Amino acid sequence: MPAVWIPKLRPTLNNLPSSTTCSLACLTALGRYSDCLRLVNNWLETDGQSADLFTLRARLHHQLNQMTLCYHDLRSALRLKPCCPEAQALLKRLKEAADDSHQAAVDKALKGELSDALGKINTALEYNPNKAQYYLFRGILYRRLKDFTAAIEDLILAVEFCGVGEDPSQGGMQDISEDLEEDAQIQLILTYNDFAIQCFSRNLYGEAIMLLNKAIEKQRDANELFINRGDCFFKQCEWTFALADYQQAEEMDPDNTDIWLRLAVIHNTLGLHSYEDKNYQEAAGKFSVAIRYNPGEVHYYENRAKAYSKVAKMEEAKMDAIRVLILEPTNDQVLPLLSSLLPGCSLTDIMSCATAQSVTTQLTAKIQAFKLAVSKVSRIGRMALAKEESQSQTSSQKLQAEDGSEEMMKPCVTPREVQCKLVKRKQQLNQAVKRALQQRQPLHYDGPRLALHHPVREEPSTRERPYVWRKFGGFGLNC
Repeated sequence: MPAVWIPKLRPTLNNLPSSTTCSLACLTALGRYSDCLRLVNNWLETDGQSADLFTLRARLHHQLNQMTLCYHDLRSALRLKPCCPEAQALLKRLKEAADDSHQAAVDKALKGELSDALGKINTALEYNPNKAQYYLFRGILYRRLKDFTAAIEDLILAVEFCGVGEDPSQGGMQDISEDLEEDAQIQLILTYNDFAIQCFSRNLYGEAIMLLNKAIEKQRDANELFINRGDCFFKQCEWTFALADYQQAEEMDPDNTDIWLRLAVIHNTLGLHSYEDKNYQEAAGKFSVAIRYNPGEVHYYENRAKAYSKVAKMEEAKMDAIRVLILEPTNDQVLPLLSSLLPGCSLTDIMSCATAQSVTTQLTAKIQAFKLAVSKVSRIGRMALAKEESQSQTSSQKLQAEDGSEEMMKPCVTPREVQCKLVKRKQQLNQAVKRALQQRQPLHYDGPRLALHHPVREEPSTRERPYVWRKFGGFGLNC
């Protein structure tokens, strides 16, 4: 039967009756550690706190396999007596066991055994519940296991523990790391985003928006988060909010063709509403914006042709009708319009005339330019979730036709896309800090202090236009 260490001739225990210490020794010899624990708790309540009693109780918790309570008692003992060798030795053993369990958890995770890894990191946290790195690792595991609520709780704890480490006087190292805190913040943002995507897939758009609001509060320069929130607003038919989020994302990444496609869909949708309200000129303008963002979508030209015909712009309506037939020769929606605009002309005559040939050349050039932009984006690795899940769906799906039919909007941006963007920004920031430290002037220098001349590199033209954040207030959009 393993024996529990009992301090010999400590001042605190000397003040206790000999019968009490004898009882403790007897209970220990019998292995009745729970009874010993109740006895020590009574001493702490009646005789006051001391390092010896906390250490003794920590030993009892250790025997009862209550490692977290053991850890906290050792911390309490070291706060009262920082040089207590018994508490330092036992605390060191706990931390070593925690490190071994953490390493085992890492090995399991690398093999894809996430459930086993979770069990190992839980053991590590039992032995050392104040280690921010362990909470960060467990939060990542929970996120990969799609237990997002638990992941958020652990990542928040990781951020809190980053600045509240162990006192070196208590036998530990200060657990303060700006990099660790930054990693925890990034993982927290990714978890909010992943949780929002899960809610989006379950049609819980309001919940997804709340999660994305939290993510955007922490990372306001990630256009993917604005895209995702715009998709949620779109599903709720909040067209103004959706448009604002897409425009915000476009300002941050003007060459992102995924944003172009969304802007095309939302402007086409707004154009259809204007058309239904008989604001035909306004509808034609919105359809034109949709065509500018996606010149290969036949329904946009069809919608604009009808809008032009309502405001007596017959030449423009004729050109759009020809574009519809070029893109979709089997489309019969514009044939009555063409017949009224060109009475007596057959479809063959219309499509073979010089005007149709010129329209074909111009339209082909615009579509090729758009496809080239899309291919450039694909080569640098930007993939939308819809492309990963379904290659059969076209990227230029229509949202709503005039008969009221509606197709699904493309799902949210993939989490990998968000993570790559955040990691890239972190690397750029680290490189900037390193350059600043390497190029700083020495503190002790008696020579002339002439600044080295460096040629000024012109910044891109995006600085000509000041950037203005849009604030989401819930009931309105305050610019």
